[in-house]
Amino acid sequence: MRIAKILGTVVLGRSHPSYANARLRLAVPMTLAELEANEQPAGESLVLWDELGAGNGSLVALSESSEAAQPFRPDIIPVDAYNAAILDSISFPSHS
Repeated sequence: MRIAKILGTVVLGRSHPSYANARLRLAVPMTLAELEANEQPAGESLVLWDELGAGNGSLVALSESSEAAQPFRPDIIPVDAYNAAILDSISFPSHS
């Protein structure tokens, strides 16, 4: 699981029938250095399934690959990334 920042919403004109009630969000996974420095993520963006209602700028816990499809079992939904949690805050231990 990784932490990602939500950048926007993906709108589909046509899609697989299993996406009928989906909310797809554009997100970018963040590095530890980006999180600690509160920097904008510079990585490659991806599309994730969001049932939790994350807003633009939200930090989320991102599950990927086959683990992303686990919440839908026994149904098979074609997703590669899933928003598992919306993060309220992240704290880092002091460096002494």
